[in-house]
Amino acid sequence: MEYRVARHNPAPYNDADGKISLLGLGTMRLPLRDPADPTSIDEEKAREIFDYAYAHGVNYFDTAYPYHGKMSEKFCGKALSKYPRQSYHLASKLPGWFLKCDADVPRIFAEQLENCRTDYFDFYLVHSVHEGSWPNYVKYHAYDQLDAMRRAGRIKRLGFSFHGSVALLREVLAAGDWDFVQLQLNYFDWDYQNSREKYELCAAAGLQVIVMEPVRGGMLNTLCPEAAEILHAAAPERSLASWAIRWAASLPGVLCVLSGMSTREQVEDNVASMDPFVPLTTAEQATLAKALEVFRARQLVPCTACRYCMPCPAGVDIPAMMHVWNEYRLHGNRAANLKENYNDAPEAARAEHCVGCGACLDKCPQHIDIRSMMTAIRTAAQESEK
Repeated sequence: MEYRVARHNPAPYNDADGKISLLGLGTMRLPLRDPADPTSIDEEKAREIFDYAYAHGVNYFDTAYPYHGKMSEKFCGKALSKYPRQSYHLASKLPGWFLKCDADVPRIFAEQLENCRTDYFDFYLVHSVHEGSWPNYVKYHAYDQLDAMRRAGRIKRLGFSFHGSVALLREVLAAGDWDFVQLQLNYFDWDYQNSREKYELCAAAGLQVIVMEPVRGGMLNTLCPEAAEILHAAAPERSLASWAIRWAASLPGVLCVLSGMSTREQVEDNVASMDPFVPLTTAEQATLAKALEVFRARQLVPCTACRYCMPCPAGVDIPAMMHVWNEYRLHGNRAANLKENYNDAPEAARAEHCVGCGACLDKCPQHIDIRSMMTAIRTAAQESEK
């Protein structure tokens, strides 16, 4: 396993001179016993993923308070309790949308420590910072309170995960003495969501980056047939996901690349991409750019299935509908494909039930115009029935 050294390495500390595995295990998409119930983590399969990752050198595990209906932290606490606490790095996050008063910050933090069966976090983040969430963190003095916890040793490194504009990133970077930043970095969003400028701002601030969504919620592991063929022709032995993982890891200043792994096969493939890690060559970069050009022509919705938009007051399963649309686009706007996938969704969860209330809009880290997309999906589904 490839390791990077964290620049902010408080001492005395437990992490072998700050060495962080280049591959980190994200826990937002753990395997489920019931796909309709995000709290129903299949603990046997999830433990297998954790154990394989740990055995192959992964020492960074990322969770958050709301993941899997507040069950992810609890599972992480159980799964990691068999290992020496000083042998791994544990990251969790403060959810600003749960804050109603200053006292909620230490209350939630204490609950998280209990969930994770630990008395400190190696990495702790202000979660999902964007234009809609940042004012709440400021209002309830989140940074000041978390900084005090850092000085007390309950947080070893303090950072934030970011989904906002470049202008807001400048403001947040100036608002505190941060140790790291977590950014959505992948070869699709590098220009599409201006990730390049955000990454460069963090580098200029001297902060290392934890990468989230390197495969964009699995989207870059499917692509479209034409784009996939370009990559398979160049490297038949490699998965599409490995191209995305290696692209992110090849960026200077990246400390760790998180991947939300749902199967044993995914963790095996991701570990193979990092052990040994070989940065993308100039020729591989050109091949990837060619595949991306083809892929972008499909005009996909940039949904990562993070489910921050849920629950929908009208009952629509928004991420599922976005997936239906992207599958439709990936397969050349085939009406039969849309009809099949749309009708496979539970009737009550379909786009036709969207009432346009807009409750989801401010919650979407990707800033998707969800109302317009539900209208487009509903219209296309109706046309597919003719």
